[in-house]
Amino acid sequence: MAEQLRLMTVHAHPDDESSKGAAAMARYVAEGVDVLVATCTGGERGSVLNPKMDRPEVLADIANIRRKEMDLAREILGVKQAWLGFVDSGLPEGDPLPPLPEGCFGLVDPAEGAIPLIKLIREFKPHVMTTYDENGGYPHPDHIMCHKISVAAFEAAGDPEQYPELGEPWQPLKLYYNAGWSKARMLALHEGMLAAGLESPYTEWLKRAEERPDRGHLITTRVECGEYFEVRDNALRAHATQVDPDGFWFHVPLELQQKVWPTEDFELARSLVDSTVPESDLFAGIRESVEAR
Repeated sequence: MAEQLRLMTVHAHPDDESSKGAAAMARYVAEGVDVLVATCTGGERGSVLNPKMDRPEVLADIANIRRKEMDLAREILGVKQAWLGFVDSGLPEGDPLPPLPEGCFGLVDPAEGAIPLIKLIREFKPHVMTTYDENGGYPHPDHIMCHKISVAAFEAAGDPEQYPELGEPWQPLKLYYNAGWSKARMLALHEGMLAAGLESPYTEWLKRAEERPDRGHLITTRVECGEYFEVRDNALRAHATQVDPDGFWFHVPLELQQKVWPTEDFELARSLVDSTVPESDLFAGIRESVEAR
């Protein structure tokens, strides 16, 4: 039998896997790829963002509830999932920002934080990894630390001289950053909504986008996965404390999204194989050699 392709996606909190690259994961699962989500924290300090779930008993049991939400999202996406065991930092707010809580993920030494991920890489043996860019996709301390440990683990996992106690070395061949909300994607969906005579949820986002650097020019890889947008949305709804089913994320009809922007997009950050960009497959340069084994 041919060797199975393997993809590992590394995320800061439960729910991130369902809002960043989830449709691409669902597509790869349907194609027979073995997909593992590594979740850095339990989301213990996450706010309840769905007004329907903002109740005292939910807040009192948020850690357990978020684990159950992750279980449901995992089943919907058809992926495997592992907890790295770090504690959520929360999102600091205020001016000046308050210090992060002692013992939280955002304060770990990245070299130490990479250790459980290196162990997981050596066990699962992914050909491809995805994570966030150096800004975390947005500047949440856990997202930034997720980037740091992912890059450190990608570099160390294949080195037999580093952490021999963590298992046989394994070198992933490609590392991608989730590209998510490029200005071009936001603008295309905004204009698509207006052309359909619908109110766009992106008007204020586009105004704020002028103040932020846009990484759209760094996108190397667009994975066609429009037919899996519904799976993505169902997985996102599974995180009921974090996502209002009547809220912002679901205002754009699926048919319009599939027509206007049917891909999920990535930046190729590291590659140990030859592949020509732009790409349409995270396994470009890998697929033929692995499936031929």
